[in-house]
Amino acid sequence: MTKAIFFDAAGTLIRLAKSVGENYALVAQRQGLQLDAKELDQAFGQVWREMPMRPATGQPRPDDDKGWWRELVVRVVARISTPVAPLDLDTFFEAAYGHFAEAGVWELFPDVAEVLAALAPRYELSVVSNFDGRLRMIFEHLSITKYFRMVFLSSELGVDKPDPQIYRRALEITGWAPGNVLHVGDDPARDWAAAEAAGLQVFRLDRPRNSLRDLLRD
Repeated sequence: MTKAIFFDAAGTLIRLAKSVGENYALVAQRQGLQLDAKELDQAFGQVWREMPMRPATGQPRPDDDKGWWRELVVRVVARISTPVAPLDLDTFFEAAYGHFAEAGVWELFPDVAEVLAALAPRYELSVVSNFDGRLRMIFEHLSITKYFRMVFLSSELGVDKPDPQIYRRALEITGWAPGNVLHVGDDPARDWAAAEAAGLQVFRLDRPRNSLRDLLRD
């Protein structure tokens, strides 16, 4: 019997209101830099697929993974046609890192608020995400913090999806048996396969083929 539900965050509960490239271009403009949003989007997509996995440590990782994100931004900027000086790049990264925790940058998927409100009285809800500490601020901006008992972050647990250990650690901390927990996520490897490997039930979110509203069907 399901007694608790774990949710993925980005792609499941929240999404960017504008593309990554548009956000980077906006931050750059504030710094007096003119960078092309489409170029940034293309470069980000390439670099995201190439970035190395963060090593599993089993304990909080230094700097809340900020160093990993800086390396990603450095690689993205290196692939666009507009040169950016090292000092400008440092300023740009710090501004961009803070920007992605600001109000209005992220939004809820349309089905999220009503589904969380309906599920919270019936199940214990938590989040298991490859995000960092900025996620808690994002949840505050979007007024959904109140629904979750715990927010488990890979930067704090020291292990990333698709390693099933991130789910096992969440189970250990919450005290739930795997068979009592349903994990809800949109990624076939990070959410579906990894959660199943840890013994959890899985709701395979695949918008628009299904919706979080399907969780409300008994």
